[in-house]
Amino acid sequence: MIKKGRIVKSLAGFYYVESAGHIYQTRARGNFRKKGTKPVVGDFVDFTAEENSEGYVLEVHARRNSLTRPSIANIDQAVVIMSTLSPNFSLNLLDRFLVFLEHKSIKPLIYVSKMDLLADDEKGKKELTAPSASDSNFDRRADYITFRSDYQQIGYEIFFDADELVSHLAGKVTVFMGQTGAGKTTLLNKIAPEMHLETGETSDKLGRGRHTTRHVEFFEVAGGLIADTPGFSSLDYEVDNQPDLNAAFPELLKISHGCKFRECTHTHEPDCAVKEALAQGEILPSRYQNYLQLLNEINNTRETYAKKRKKQS
Repeated sequence: MIKKGRIVKSLAGFYYVESAGHIYQTRARGNFRKKGTKPVVGDFVDFTAEENSEGYVLEVHARRNSLTRPSIANIDQAVVIMSTLSPNFSLNLLDRFLVFLEHKSIKPLIYVSKMDLLADDEKGKKELTAPSASDSNFDRRADYITFRSDYQQIGYEIFFDADELVSHLAGKVTVFMGQTGAGKTTLLNKIAPEMHLETGETSDKLGRGRHTTRHVEFFEVAGGLIADTPGFSSLDYEVDNQPDLNAAFPELLKISHGCKFRECTHTHEPDCAVKEALAQGEILPSRYQNYLQLLNEINNTRETYAKKRKKQS
């Protein structure tokens, strides 16, 4: 009998499919291997479920989005954990995460960890000013209040408290990501203490370490499904052109409709609505600078590929 369900766990070649409240152990049919694809956790699938025997995944439905580290599909939102210290907070890294998620059509939720390590406002040694693109030394709570206000105006949700974050997990498939050491495991322990994750150590429960490519699993938490992703020291992007980059900055995309040229790069073109908005203080200077940095990286990559192709021809 053919059933429909969602893969909630992948382990050593087996796919565990949830359907109507039951979990079925299945394998993938050989035709997936011939197509060069394979099912992943989060996939909605058609499968067989014979009584007292192993089932088979027959077909994978179209995916809304997917990640490769780990392999997960159909993600609703991602919690990006950014720490205040060790590692230091970085607007540049945060914007890279946000571009990555916007391009994947995954809603970002920003969680700032280690707020308890900050100095009180009275003890801050510097005047509160708009941060630059390279600023990673927010040292007062007031810096983060300003940051939250700025990014909320763009449309992002920022959390300083784990309890506030939990209410946003119900009914959603959520992944957690952030730099190594930013406090992902600590946050997950607050949200789901029953998982018994050990801070600072590899967790086989979340498919890390030696089982990274073999074990991926959703966990039911706060009425939703969550999964962990590995720590990142850098991000690999699929954004390889200016229009996609522009679309990954929501405030730039909205304003860019007023640019004179349809594919304005917001660098040298006349009558650029984005540069005018920047001059009027309607766009954060740090966001614009990070956009320019990413655009430059895209252009450099394209030039490198072009030179390689020229040599090969």
